[in-house]
Amino acid sequence: MTRYFLEPARLWLLLAVLGLVAVYVAMQWTKPKYTVRFSNLELLDKVAPKRPGWRRHVVAGLFAGALAVLVASFAQPVMDVRVPKERATVMLAIDTSLSMAADDVRPTRLKAAQAAAQDFVDQLPPRLNIGLVSFAGTARLVVNPTQDHAQVKSAIRRLKLDKATAIGDAVKLSVEVAQDQARGTGGKTPAAAIVLISDGETTVGLPTEDSVPIARKAKIPVSTIAYGTADGQITVDEDGDGVGQVTKVPVNVDELAGLAKDTGGKAYTAESAKDLKNVYERLGSTIGFQKEQKDVAFRYVGLSLVVLLVAAALSLRWFSRLP
Repeated sequence: MTRYFLEPARLWLLLAVLGLVAVYVAMQWTKPKYTVRFSNLELLDKVAPKRPGWRRHVVAGLFAGALAVLVASFAQPVMDVRVPKERATVMLAIDTSLSMAADDVRPTRLKAAQAAAQDFVDQLPPRLNIGLVSFAGTARLVVNPTQDHAQVKSAIRRLKLDKATAIGDAVKLSVEVAQDQARGTGGKTPAAAIVLISDGETTVGLPTEDSVPIARKAKIPVSTIAYGTADGQITVDEDGDGVGQVTKVPVNVDELAGLAKDTGGKAYTAESAKDLKNVYERLGSTIGFQKEQKDVAFRYVGLSLVVLLVAAALSLRWFSRLP
């Protein structure tokens, strides 16, 4: 209950409201005794005022409801709201290995990833710092964390393919950049997260599992997106003779899921551009935001006022008096 009210003990006052309701109901079952002085009962029925009937119960019910809502407002109700993290940093790490040229996702994995990543940047709070890392044979810092989101989007559009995949190096570099951002803001570690999208597994550099302790020590979660299908393939001229060989490039879901789980992040899979967009939308609704409790007692007070005004209007309309 403390999650919804700062002073839940005050809700015990609702028993007083229930007591009033009980007394009202009991009074309806108590029949008043009158001495009949009229010999002509038909005349009495015509001259006696008509009882208000169900209308009086409506007014009484509205009045009791308003009291209950006022008691709830007295208990200081709160609700969780999302607010942007002022000093948060998000490192976006994008795989640019040759396997991202596979066209199992139209037009290619990389082009679809670039489009979705730009939409993701648009969802994030304007005051959030975003950095961009690309990785193939090595990990490269493309854009330092910045609030200039247009610069990040422009850099995403310019990403080019290269050989090999260095996921571990990408995680290590992203963590180091986020920590450098902390030193530039007074030494306090800001809220940070890494979003890494890849379709494969580490083939060069630091093994993926060796990057886990680095992220965990920095308390920076890595959320991963395994992108592509099991049927992906590319054509590679490995001999340089102008004749390409078809190479299958299935997605390694397990390695990316393990990286996310072991660093406290979330693992996602996406087999189409639409899937990827949905994943980024889910990430955008959480990364860069934090939940805070907001006092919403004013809503309860407003509701009680509306109910009281309705009760007063009906009472005046039906009985020419206030309740």
